[in-house]
Amino acid sequence: MQRPPSAEIPNGPGAYQFRDEHGAILYVGKAKSLRKRVGSYFSRDLPLRTRAMVAAADSVDWIVTDTEVEALMLEYTLIQKHKPRFNIRLRDDKSYPFLAITRSEEWPRATVMRGRRRAGTEYFGPYAHAYAIRQTLDLLLRTFPVRTCSNAKFRRHQAIGRPCLLFDIERCSGPCVGEVTQQQYQEYVDGLAAFLTGNTDSIGEQIRSDMEAASKALQFEAAARHRDRLAAIEKALAKQEVVSTRKEDFDLFAIEQDDLEASLVVLNIRNGRVSGRLSTIVDKVEDVTTAELTERMLSQAYGSDKPPQEVLVQTLPADVNLWSDWLEYRRQAGVSLRIPQRGVKRRLMETAVANAREAFARHRLRRQNDHNARAKALRSLQEALGLSEPPLRIEAYDIATIQGRDTVGSMVVMEDGLARPGQYRRFKVRHVEGQDDFASLEEVLRRRLTAYLVERELPVEERGKFAYPPSLLLVDGGAGQVSRAVKVVDELELDIPVAGPAWRRGAVSVATHPRRGSPVRQCLPPKPARSPYG
Repeated sequence: MQRPPSAEIPNGPGAYQFRDEHGAILYVGKAKSLRKRVGSYFSRDLPLRTRAMVAAADSVDWIVTDTEVEALMLEYTLIQKHKPRFNIRLRDDKSYPFLAITRSEEWPRATVMRGRRRAGTEYFGPYAHAYAIRQTLDLLLRTFPVRTCSNAKFRRHQAIGRPCLLFDIERCSGPCVGEVTQQQYQEYVDGLAAFLTGNTDSIGEQIRSDMEAASKALQFEAAARHRDRLAAIEKALAKQEVVSTRKEDFDLFAIEQDDLEASLVVLNIRNGRVSGRLSTIVDKVEDVTTAELTERMLSQAYGSDKPPQEVLVQTLPADVNLWSDWLEYRRQAGVSLRIPQRGVKRRLMETAVANAREAFARHRLRRQNDHNARAKALRSLQEALGLSEPPLRIEAYDIATIQGRDTVGSMVVMEDGLARPGQYRRFKVRHVEGQDDFASLEEVLRRRLTAYLVERELPVEERGKFAYPPSLLLVDGGAGQVSRAVKVVDELELDIPVAGPAWRRGAVSVATHPRRGSPVRQCLPPKPARSPYG
């Protein structure tokens, strides 16, 4: 891409975006001076990965903000929305289980959740294992008997007027059949949330006080129930590691890295106890220093969550004042960002670093998602199929039917060698009668590629799910299916290669668009050796 004139680039703070020829965002950054920062990408001594990003880009635009803190917030928002492939991001948080309370419901429930966060839901964690959450929750339900059932099950028991087994074993207060008032149930929910945030002392004292009062009043059954609740609380507390004798809140970030990836361990300490733990591997698709990597992790961790009053890191960001201001803005209170120097926090940091180092060593032994390995695999695929460039976006299609009825087509997407389940699509075949895989495949591909032609004419902000074309189309079947796919591509005047495996013959049928090279051809593997057993 050509360097934009310096006079056109604002000299104030803001966020900038590099886009490819289709308008897709490749990289998002923030800057104190947009003119200086954007101009630096067109120097001669760029790092290799930065040079690759600039080479893949077709244009750059920017959004001006009033302050650098606002630029930082805008950068996070754009990264979360567009997920640019050249930005360092935490792995998809579907891997990390949280304990969630659905506050927005009339009768909130406690459940284990993964994936995208929902509005009106309070989250606690993340935790290392889902079973650990369920064990802790099972203990706490004796003290805070909130419902854990699905909404469908709740409505079913509400309709029949009979509670489920959890009510009989005192793990639920029975809101579905009116066994608890709204006020009492809300107290259970608030108590559970208070315990999970670390406010355990007051809860234990209250239960002990209730037990003693019931005992003095000779209400021994009630006293026994309070005793069991207190025992459950103590067991749940025993599962939380104590790292500090002081009742303090802080998060700790430990990083172990090489040139390609980094291992990140985050410990969430609330009231001196470990309330959450995150361990993940991060692809370093940017050339960043340790200080810049710390900045990326802080942005990802607190872009949507409030930080605690203290954040401990191995290496401070280059501009400590900026990041301290941003953390205080997110918390709406003072935040201390520092490196621990002595005492318990220093020893805890050393332990976290050791854990990150061990996790990184294990990952390197089984590095299946290595960025270089994926790039090598894509180049191999490029050479095998005779493509002009590596297929960064691959779309695979298959047709399914039940004896010629209810025919559907499925689309599976791979980007940069990794599956993108969020972009999978299912097409209901509308205009084909009976069992005709060729015509069904043709209809599905025509609808998908026609949608792309329509959306590419729209402004970037208004484009939808079919806005970007595939680099390679894979179809299930042999030369017949491949020929139908090539026909659709040719009629729409698109430049997309097509390939398909002919499993029945043990061969691979490969087709490329005429403007890219050869017409349909078949590549047959060598015949297998004859078995001595026939």
